[in-house]
This record gives sequence, C-alpha cells and structure tokens, in this order.
Amino acid sequence: MSWEPEVEEIRRRHELAAGMGGPEGIARQRRRGKLTVRERMDGLADPGSFQEFRSFMGTGTYDEDGQLTSFMPSGSVEGTMRLNGRKVVVSAGDFTVRGGSGGSGEGIGQEIRASDRARRWRLPYVRLLDAAGGSVAHFEEIGRTYLPDGNEWSRHSVALLSEVPVVSAVMGSVAGLPAVDACLAHFNLMVSGISQLFPGGPPVVKASLGYDITKEELGGEDVHIHGGSGSVDNLAESEDHAFAMIRDFLGYLPPSVWEMAPRQEIGDDPARQDEWLLEAVPRNRRRPYNVRKIINSVVDEGSFFEIAPFYGKARVTGLARIDGYPVAVMGNNPLQQGGATGPQEGDKVIRLLALCDTFHLPIISFADEPGFLVGLQSELMGIERAGARLVAAVCESRAPWLTIVVGQLFGVAGQCQHRATGMFERFVWPSASWGSMHIEGGTRAAYRRRIDEADDPAAEERRIEAMLKSLASPFRTAENSGQEIIDPRRTRPLAAEFVRDAQAILRDQLGPPPAPYRP
Repeated sequence: MSWEPEVEEIRRRHELAAGMGGPEGIARQRRRGKLTVRERMDGLADPGSFQEFRSFMGTGTYDEDGQLTSFMPSGSVEGTMRLNGRKVVVSAGDFTVRGGSGGSGEGIGQEIRASDRARRWRLPYVRLLDAAGGSVAHFEEIGRTYLPDGNEWSRHSVALLSEVPVVSAVMGSVAGLPAVDACLAHFNLMVSGISQLFPGGPPVVKASLGYDITKEELGGEDVHIHGGSGSVDNLAESEDHAFAMIRDFLGYLPPSVWEMAPRQEIGDDPARQDEWLLEAVPRNRRRPYNVRKIINSVVDEGSFFEIAPFYGKARVTGLARIDGYPVAVMGNNPLQQGGATGPQEGDKVIRLLALCDTFHLPIISFADEPGFLVGLQSELMGIERAGARLVAAVCESRAPWLTIVVGQLFGVAGQCQHRATGMFERFVWPSASWGSMHIEGGTRAAYRRRIDEADDPAAEERRIEAMLKSLASPFRTAENSGQEIIDPRRTRPLAAEFVRDAQAILRDQLGPPPAPYRP
C-alpha cells in the first residue's frame, strides 16, 4: 500500500498555504500597489531556486473526525534561494495574514528559524519586511500577557551581524520588532510609494501623543531617505529595483566571515589611465568638482554601488570592484558643505569601516577633507563626540587602507584618513594641500601681534599668508617625509596593485571581527 494519500495531503496543504490570507487580503495588498509574499519570492530568486522550509506553519481547523477543514498559514514565508547563483536564506512577511503580525506557534519542538539557519549554515540572510509587528489580539490567543524579555529571535539577529551578510528590505508598513530588524542589517532599503518604517504607527502616536499623522508623514521616504533620519540606506524605485539592489549588494560580500569576498572580472584593464583625471580637480580651489566621477574613473567600469547617498551628503560611500576584487570606497564630496565631515558623515564612515572589518574588504578613500564641520548647528549635533567616535573607529579598524589625497587634508578629521597600524598606503595628487589647520583661518590667530603692529595690517596679513602658502607645497613635504606624489592618471593602476597585495592580509583575517558588529 502506497503513501499516495499522505503525499496528496502534502500537496493540498501547500495549495492552502499558497492562498496566503485569502482573496480579500490579497486584493488589499494589490490595491496598495504591493506584490504578494509569493510574488516577491519569485521576483527575488533565481528562477526555480526557491526552497521553502517551515512551509506547514499556521493554524488549522479540524472536524470531529480530525480532518482539516480550513488553514491559515503563518504570517511569514521562509526558505533558501539562489541570487546570481549564490545561496541565501530569505524570510518575508505576509501582510495578508493579520498584517504580518506575530501569533501563536512558538514553543518547544520548533524547527529553526531563518535567522538561525543562516547563522548555522553560514549563508547570507535577506529579510523582506512587510509586517505590523505584535498585535494585542495575540493576548486573547494565549490567554495572558507577557513580560518583554529580549527573546531568542533578537539575540540571533544581533549575533548574525558578526557572521554573515544581512540585508533588510522595507516593503510596506513596518512597525514594532520588524522595524528594529530593518536596522539590524548591514544594508537596508525601502521602496518608494509603498514603504513606511516606525516603532509605532499612527494609532499608537494618536493614543500616546494625541495628534493625527499619516503613515507617510510619520515614517515614509521623506523622513528616512530625504529627511536625514539615517535609518534607511537606499531608496528603490520599485519592488523589482529593490530585488536588483539586494542582489548587487550581496555580490560584493562573501557568504560568511569565514570566506573571502568573490572576485568577478568584468574585462576592465587594471592598468587603464583616464586622461581627464589630470584636470579632475580645478586649480581654483573655490570651484567644486564631482567626486563620484573620480571614483567611477578609478574603479572597474560600472561597478560602483553607492550606499546612503542622501544621508551625510558631504561623504560618498559604497562598494565597488578594482581588478575584479570587491573594495569599499569613500570620498569627501565638496559639493556638500565643502566636503567637511559632520556627525552624519562620521556615522557613514564608521558603518563602512565596520563592514570592511567584518567581511574582509580593503578600503579606498579619496580624501579632500577640510576638517570637521564647524558652526553652531554642528555643535548642537555633538560634533566633538561624533569626531571622537570616528577617531576610535579608524584606530580600531584592521582593514587594508589606501588613501588618495586629491585635495585638502586638515585637522583631526584629516588624521582620520590615516592608519597608524596595519596595511596602509597613501598617494597624493599635485592638487593636494594639508596641515594642522587652514592657513586662511590660522594666520591672524598665530600672528595677531605682528599684524596689529604693522603700518598696514591687512597688507601684512596677506604677506604672511603668502609666505605660509609657499611652505605648503606638497613637494616640500615630500622632501622631508618621503611622501609619494603621483600623476593622477596613475591612480587606478596603483590602486589595483594595492588591492591585489591586500588579499594576503585579508586571508589572515578570516573569521569573526575582533569587536561585534554594531549597526
């Protein structure tokens, strides 16, 4: 006698689970302009590669004979899939099932969750978040309330960050614990027009603070992308664009901290020298330039993946490839606050350094650093503490570091472009200038008495400034220090050599980082 009846039951239950929250719930999802959880899995995965686990989780209703009469699946779909041929673990909230909120089903004898599976199997983990978090209806189901206890799920989410790449995509209205999961990631994104993120939604705000607000006003893209919250890195134009971003980001990282990041040659000659780099930085220092264009000229063609472009705009950060090897890249952006490093910029750099230290990437920095951001607003944002955090992060980093000084390098912020230990290299362009402070701002402070006692104080100040500027030639520094000044066109070949040499250092760093990753 065969087991065909039981196999038929497997098929039936899978069909019921595929029905998600039912026709009404699916219709609401579509009216909001969102894909269903099953469509999202199909859109993200390499064709035919999705393998679901915990697929029978849910709540069944049975008749007197013990036969299943109806079934409501879990509010989460979990499984493995391949992205560009590489295996990952994925979990996705199903908003059609109770708004994706948590429910019953926890307890002993549970099969391991997606986050724990990713950790045990050393695979990248992707969350597609579309969930409202906890629901008070759960209290009725379990017949009690409970004390918040920092549950095992949260502990797994934090430990995971020091072991495998984690990506969170905000695909709808996300609140509660899923909102925290959105930020317990190495990279996160939201989708324009359909995504919001907050610890508690408009009803909670109304109950606690007494005012009305919409989901978009509370936690939409104007808050998290363009408003400076810094809680979300990138904005996708559509769900398909979000899937492409996830694939691209993970393509630069290894499956886990125990492996090297994959090399991917794209046929761009590492010895290429772009002629226009000779004019990339204007002689007139008051004229800004496009640092992204410089970055794209040095890295492999089309490989630059920018992270958090609308946050901390005076610093450009991202991932790229040089001679096929993944690297982290950053650069001061003179088009924003003169390229000065403020608290947001420092935060971006700290996160990038943590990513490098965790997943064994070298960092290439295009430095044009006028110093830490000055002024009252910067003080109100705590620039000194932010600067101290950046200094500490640079000192603690072990990533091989190459600095290309294309412009200014001043003050303590300029010192944050240098590594005192580990593999470090620095090249400077002829356009570079540096010092402990700017000559224009420091002349009067240092020579006040001589200037004030002169017959023509303004002329004397100009004369002293001219004398000091003559001493600021990079060639004078090179005479004393041995600093290498290079033709800007040689930047890519030299960077390629540095990245190739760094691979031996990086292989010795395989394994978890010395300090836990902090998002």
